[in-house]
Order: sequence, then C-alpha cells, then structure tokens
Amino acid sequence: MHPDTRKYNAAQAPDDQEVCDLLAQEIDRVLPEAENKIWHAHPVWFLDGNPIVGYSKLKNCVRLLFWSGQSFDEEGLNAEGSFKAAEARYTAADQVDTQHLQRWLAKARDIQWDYKNITRRKGKLERLK
Repeated sequence: MHPDTRKYNAAQAPDDQEVCDLLAQEIDRVLPEAENKIWHAHPVWFLDGNPIVGYSKLKNCVRLLFWSGQSFDEEGLNAEGSFKAAEARYTAADQVDTQHLQRWLAKARDIQWDYKNITRRKGKLERLK
C-alpha cells in the first residue's frame, strides 16, 4: 500500500479505516500494475495515467468509485455523476463482497473510458478498451 494511502486510511475512524484498508489491499492485490497516489485528497489507482478506481470518506460512509463503472453492467454499482462513473458505499468492512470487488476490478482493467484526456477533448469521453 502506498504510504500516502496508508496515512489517509489511518486518519479515518476505526470502522471506516477497516473499510479503507480492505479496499486498498484488494485493489493492490488485483491490480498490482496500477499506480496508486492521493489525487484530489483521496486514494486513486491509475492505469497508464487514467484514473480507474478510488475511494473517499463521505459523511456517513466510504464511497468506492469506478470511473468507468457504468459500463461494467454489474449489480451493486450505482451510477454517479454525468459521465461513466459508478459507485458502491460501505459503512462496515463486512459489507464489502470481495468476490464482487475482484470482478469489478478486473472489469476496471478491461473497460476504460479516457478520463486522462477529458479536458483536452472538452468534456467528451472516448472508450479506450
């Protein structure tokens, strides 16, 4: 786990820290090739400079976000925002279904929209994979 991600997780309340640690460990295990860093104050994983998955502490939960998640066609992920992102929200680590998470992470590797160049394309997303 990246030291900055470890620091982010450690700053959370105990239940939220447990969720964050579990998510980070699973993401690192399934996507070892992904670059992890703190981006916009939250842990995010990138493939070839493109954000694919991250999480953040919201008021009442930890939100797991997949930038291309609406294209996964998966139960358990809800549309978020006006682009292709989808999310799952957790209040306890035992709510995280690691089998679903592993499947979603595999799809995050295989199904990507080009968020890296969204500004250059004036808000238009193009499919990478």
